[in-house]
Amino acid sequence: MTEQPSVAQAAQDYLDHLAVERGLSRNTVAAYRRDVTRFEQWCAGRGIRRLGEVAESDLADFAVSLGRGDDVHVGLSPGSTARTVVAVRGLFRFALAEGVTEQDVARDWKPPPIPQRLPKAISYADVVALLDAAAAGDPPLGLRDAALVEVLYGVGARISEACGLDVDDVDLDERAILLRGKGSRERRLPLGDKAAEAIDAYLVRGRPGLVARSTPALFLNSRGARLSRQSAWAAVQAAAGRARLDGISPHTLRHSFATHLLEGGADVRVVQELLGHASVTTTQIYTKVTVDSLREVYAASHPRARD
Repeated sequence: MTEQPSVAQAAQDYLDHLAVERGLSRNTVAAYRRDVTRFEQWCAGRGIRRLGEVAESDLADFAVSLGRGDDVHVGLSPGSTARTVVAVRGLFRFALAEGVTEQDVARDWKPPPIPQRLPKAISYADVVALLDAAAAGDPPLGLRDAALVEVLYGVGARISEACGLDVDDVDLDERAILLRGKGSRERRLPLGDKAAEAIDAYLVRGRPGLVARSTPALFLNSRGARLSRQSAWAAVQAAAGRARLDGISPHTLRHSFATHLLEGGADVRVVQELLGHASVTTTQIYTKVTVDSLREVYAASHPRARD
C-alpha cells in the first residue's frame, strides 16, 4: 500500500465524495465538514497524522471529548455527539472502501443513545393567532409573512423548503405546491384554500413591491433577494411576539401540522408522505404526542381514570 494521506486529506476526499458522488446538499456537507474537522483537530492534538494510526481506544476517547469539550470546543449534546460519531464512522468506511486504510476501526463504534424529545406543537387557536399576527404586519412584508406562515403550517414545510420555493413551484389553479426536501427529494402536495389565498394575495399585492430584479424566488426580502432561513425565522419570531406566543419557531409549525393531522385521524403513512420523511419511524414520534394528549383528556374526564 502506498503512503496513506494525512487525516486532513482523507477528510477532504471524503467530503468531496459526499458532495460530488453522493450529491448531498450544501448544508448537509457543511454539517459533515464541521464534524470531521473536529475529529481532524483532535487527531492533530494527539499527534495522529494518518487514519491508519487511529485505534478503537482513540475513538472512545474522542467520543468522551465530544461531550466534555476542550480548550477549543464546547461540549456537545448527546444528539450532536451522535451526529459527529456517524460522520466520522462514514469517514472510516469511505477510507476502507478507497483502500486508504486496511481495516475499519470505527465499524463497531456506536453513537451514544439520544434521549427522545417529543416535538412541540401548539394548539390550533394559537396557530390562528400567529397567522393573524403575521398578516397584521405592514405591507408588503405582512402579506409575505402571512403567506410564509401559511406554507409552514398549511403543508408542513421545512423552513429551507419554504425559502427555496420559486413562483413556478406554486400552482394556484390546481391548489398544489412543489417542495424540494432533504437529499434533493421532491414532493408535490395539496395546497389548502387558506394557504392558496394568502399566497395569491402576496403575489398580487405584496411581491411586486419587493422584487427589485428578475428572480424566480417566491419569498423575497426587503431588498428583493430570496428570503434567507434566518430572515424567515425572524419573521416568524416577530409574528409570535405580536401574538404573545413564546417558544415559537418555524419548526413548531411543522410539528403542529403533523400533530393536528394525526389528531384529526390521518394515517401515519400519509403524514409521512406529507412531511417528506424517508422512514415512517421518524413520523411515529408524533403518535406519542397525540396519545399523551388523549391520556390527559381521559385522566381529566373519565370517572374511572383516577382513584
